[in-house]
Amino acid sequence: MTHTADQLITRDAEFCWHPFTQAQTAKAPLPIVRGEAEFLFDAKGKRYFDAVSSWWVNLHGHCNPVVSEAIKAQLDTLEHVMFAGITHPAAIDLAQALVDRAPQPLKKVFFSDNGSTAIEVALKVAFQHWSNLGLGQQRRKLLALQGGYHGDTFGAMAAGRSSGFYDPFKPWLFEVEFLPTGTCACTEEEALSSLDSTLAQQGDQIAALILEPLVQGASGMRMMRAEHVAEITKRCQRAGVVVIFDEVMTGFGRTGSLFAAQQVAQFGGHADLLCLSKGLTGGYMPMGATLASQALYDSFLSDEVGKAFLHGHSYTANPLGCAAGLASLQLLDNTATQRNLERIHSIHQYWQVQLSTHPLIENPRVCGTIAAFELKSPTDAYGSASSQWLREAFLDHSIIVRPLGNTMYWIPPYCTSSDTLEHAYQTLLKVLKQWEVTQARLSSDTELF
Repeated sequence: MTHTADQLITRDAEFCWHPFTQAQTAKAPLPIVRGEAEFLFDAKGKRYFDAVSSWWVNLHGHCNPVVSEAIKAQLDTLEHVMFAGITHPAAIDLAQALVDRAPQPLKKVFFSDNGSTAIEVALKVAFQHWSNLGLGQQRRKLLALQGGYHGDTFGAMAAGRSSGFYDPFKPWLFEVEFLPTGTCACTEEEALSSLDSTLAQQGDQIAALILEPLVQGASGMRMMRAEHVAEITKRCQRAGVVVIFDEVMTGFGRTGSLFAAQQVAQFGGHADLLCLSKGLTGGYMPMGATLASQALYDSFLSDEVGKAFLHGHSYTANPLGCAAGLASLQLLDNTATQRNLERIHSIHQYWQVQLSTHPLIENPRVCGTIAAFELKSPTDAYGSASSQWLREAFLDHSIIVRPLGNTMYWIPPYCTSSDTLEHAYQTLLKVLKQWEVTQARLSSDTELF
């Protein structure tokens, strides 16, 4: 059954509640009906470049035949079975594939439903680990980095409280000690000094540290050096603090390596727990995974049922998601995909240099296939850039973006052609000209009052 764009928009308004959207003021959503490679097509047949990989999940392009066929084959064999007391080949194969590719000491995989639940699993594992060792009343505090975002369930919200997304829920969130990142308001040395002070005063009270390695996504694509992240983790682990890496966004090639943790490991840092989602299934199926060290897993082994990890999801290790994940990993292993990652990175680096002198751009930066920069207003009279204005301006040029305040970024699917990405950057220059004219007009209007 086909529908016109107007019909879809009307029915959407009647029945759907969209995420991160103020329905009273938002414009009608874009009705997308089809995808192919790096492109999406609306109900009128217009083609758009998916420059943010549909909220950072799509790795290999829309309707990738390899992933699609893997799901179809699994669908004819086993669509779902509960994972409590039962196992199945797709889950075992995916768990092994993840462990084989992950850095030490990660040895076990706990499957869940999405990024936020992968975080909840990690937090609960860390806290119960200390409880199982008889130190649950002592090790009750959590460390996190300022500006971190870890999802929208309650534990994840507490860990990401400083991101500014959760004001209505503050009364219900547990306390977290937030540390500077060393990338914004202070230097790396000052950030490490703050960490040292916290560990000296409270180290034996801290259960875990959670951070997004290399790139803090939702807070504005803030980027950290791998050596700095490694130093943070090493100091925490010397104090006995469990380290959690939130790689929901950074995993599966986004930072250049399969996991950002691999770059951190080169400087001697490692995670005890690593959280994955988004690209885990190549962007096909909702699924999360939390990788744990053998030592953490062993702390749950007991004759007492109460020391088991009594946590689960109805769709834990769903076979269709596992099949998609395996197919996606196989594609990531391909030489062609690795060349695509390098090619996209090179284009970003070229434009990082070109944009570094643009009067409307601040701090152009690149990490793997992620490129970001701040768009500044030519006048202080009107304030910072409008996300809504940017989204609409790029939609007019058939490009889908999702700015974070005045932070613009590209996170394209790995199949994105050089021509498509170059066109996006050229379009950016056109949008910047529009922005300058718009802001000049708004500034003039403001001065009248």
